[in-house]
This record gives sequence, structure tokens and C-alpha cells, in this order.
Amino acid sequence: MNLPNIIRPEHTFIGVSAPTKWRALQTISDKAAKAFSIDGQTVLKALEAREKLGSTGIGNGIAIPHAAVDGMTSPRGLLIRFAQPLDFEAIDDIPTDIAVVLLFGENNRGEYLNVLSAIARRLQSDACLRH
Repeated sequence: MNLPNIIRPEHTFIGVSAPTKWRALQTISDKAAKAFSIDGQTVLKALEAREKLGSTGIGNGIAIPHAAVDGMTSPRGLLIRFAQPLDFEAIDDIPTDIAVVLLFGENNRGEYLNVLSAIARRLQSDACLRH
């Protein structure tokens, strides 16, 4: 698994405006639709359904929204830096300013879990947070 192949530089967005978590998911869905040539409403419904199960805000200002999306053939991701931190209902209640988004197809669940785990480990490391 090679994270740079999943989250490519051209899928990094800085200064994204979103006043709420739900508006952030809409913006993420729009960006994913353009980046991956998939239906934005399908992405939005999948992300909203996952978020309703529990917040993907992992703390320290980071969220990892993720979902299975029809039409995805391999895991793909986006890196979002919000213009202003927002309430993502994170476990530590710290407002979120970075979202690492992971989208995958139903038949990629095994690979997806490995990618999600690797992303979470990297983001929670002290070295990563210092940079």
C-alpha cells in the first residue's frame, strides 16, 4: 500500500471554506466528484450515512471521513485543509482543521481497512503532528 498513490498532490485542497461538518461533507463530495469522475450525491449520501454512525473526528484537529461509494474501483483520497477550524464532533472536542478523506468500492474493503489504519497511525504520531 502506497499512500501517495491514494492521496495525490492534485487532490490536496487548502483554504476550504465550510461553516459546519455537514457543509464540509458537501464540499468534500463536490471535490471528490470532480477528482474521481463519480456522482457527488452518491458520495455525499455515503459520507453522511457513515458520519451518522459516529463522528470520524479522531482528535487533535483531524477528521478521517470515509465511506464505501458505488463506482469506486480502488481506494482514493483527498486531503483538505479548512480555512477555519470547524466542529466535527471529534472525540476530544478540538475543532477540526484537517480532513483526510478516504473513498473506496464495496469490493475494496480489505485494502480500505489497511489504508484507513495506516492513515490513522500516521496522523496520530507525534512526528506527523509537529509538521
